[in-house]
Amino acid sequence: MASLLFAGVVASLVAMYSFSAASLGGVFNAVFAEGSVRVETGLSYGPHRRHALDIYSPKDGAHDGPVVVFIYGGGWRSGERETYGFVGAAFASRGITTVIPDYRLFPEVMFPDFVTDAARAYGWVTDNIEGAGTTRPIVLIGHSAGAHIAGLMAVDRRYLSQGRNDIPAPAGFVGLAGPYSFDPTTFETTRDIFASVTDAGRARPTQLVTPDTPPTLVMHGLDDETVRVWNTRTFAQALDKVGVPVRKLEFEGIGHTGILLALSRPLRWRAPVLEEILSFIEGVAGQVSSKAS
Repeated sequence: MASLLFAGVVASLVAMYSFSAASLGGVFNAVFAEGSVRVETGLSYGPHRRHALDIYSPKDGAHDGPVVVFIYGGGWRSGERETYGFVGAAFASRGITTVIPDYRLFPEVMFPDFVTDAARAYGWVTDNIEGAGTTRPIVLIGHSAGAHIAGLMAVDRRYLSQGRNDIPAPAGFVGLAGPYSFDPTTFETTRDIFASVTDAGRARPTQLVTPDTPPTLVMHGLDDETVRVWNTRTFAQALDKVGVPVRKLEFEGIGHTGILLALSRPLRWRAPVLEEILSFIEGVAGQVSSKAS
């Protein structure tokens, strides 16, 4: 009963106010932890202090399921991987090993350094998690600025290759409330972050889609006033135009933070975000198995 009451209060707050995922994530991590999850924290994937990642794995020791690399948002300016334990646990409790990396932030770095950091973490996953990218499909998932970063990695293989020819492509991409289509060089809040950009199209996933982009699932809340839904609609149209399998979902009554927090136990009733992602991962995993056989 206490848990139900707490969930109701949190749902009301999320609906009424613009809370960040960071401000509420810690609450969900502590109060609504998932069972059957093992966590490894602070693993290094590079030389910088923010080149660190956490791994959420099924506690039963299963090492043959899909792998998720989750890139959190924060406007390219903020974010800590520990905040998003509820995301890692949600997937790991369902047999999906989940990796959540930190990456460098503005003003310490500018575009594209945070993208290359995330790509470096992806490369670490392929090198250090057995079967990742071969027998075990990797799905990139991102929220907000993290969806922009993950989206660039999905549409532009140059980020993932890092000068190597052996980095396997992701089997799929899932974007939650991503700013895929806007021009970050023209907005006051993002202009400095993308000041190094000479061709704005290189910073816009929508402009970079190719037929080689992996199957994609994009979701957006219709009450999102931080990243407008036209970003997702335009991105989905661009993918469809070049023949990439894409599923687009829009949810009434869901805002920018709410679409991510719907992955947490107390708020899953608000939108079927987790169910849709699990179904998508199952589908791309089946495709990988078919190709392997």
